[in-house]
Amino acid sequence: MSNNGWLKMIENNPDHSQWYIDRFEQMAQEGNDLNGEARMIDAMLGRGSNVLDAGCGPGRVGSYLAALGHHVVGVDIDPQLIARAQELYPDSVWLTQDLTDLDLSSLDITEKFDVIVCAGNVMTFLDPQTRVDILLQFKNHLADSGRAAIGFGADRGYDFEEFFHDVSEAGLVVQQKFSTWDLLPFGDDSTFLVALLARG
Repeated sequence: MSNNGWLKMIENNPDHSQWYIDRFEQMAQEGNDLNGEARMIDAMLGRGSNVLDAGCGPGRVGSYLAALGHHVVGVDIDPQLIARAQELYPDSVWLTQDLTDLDLSSLDITEKFDVIVCAGNVMTFLDPQTRVDILLQFKNHLADSGRAAIGFGADRGYDFEEFFHDVSEAGLVVQQKFSTWDLLPFGDDSTFLVALLARG
């Protein structure tokens, strides 16, 4: 039985996925800046890089990067979110997959990724028993010099120190820590973490 927090929310409220889609589309219509994560990722890359958007939702981050010329593959466990990404951004690859079982080579996607971005508090929705496995999958899908950028908030059930322990257990190393996607420094009182990880 999965203990995935996102799937539990859908089970408790079948309209949750549509609410999530509508929420961000409304924010975009109101002129809110929803591209901060993607701008940071773009600054890390040369043009035409390979990007995995892990927990991509309806394509908010990945679509921005694709518009800048990157080759984006988005993966999410929620088929309704993936369907919306496919509808809005058909030129990129959007896949319904559980990150725990991520194996893109089985789908003939054999290129490793220059960056894996995991935004939107995705890590806090995961079944805690699968966190290290998913970090291992990230490691397996990274190019030798690739990096994973993972962001999530405090007080969401995944302590930052526990995350760092899981990162080490998965054979990854923390290159940088920030408290926001616009690169403010991380400190003991930070309520958000953006971690840049590399293969150990």
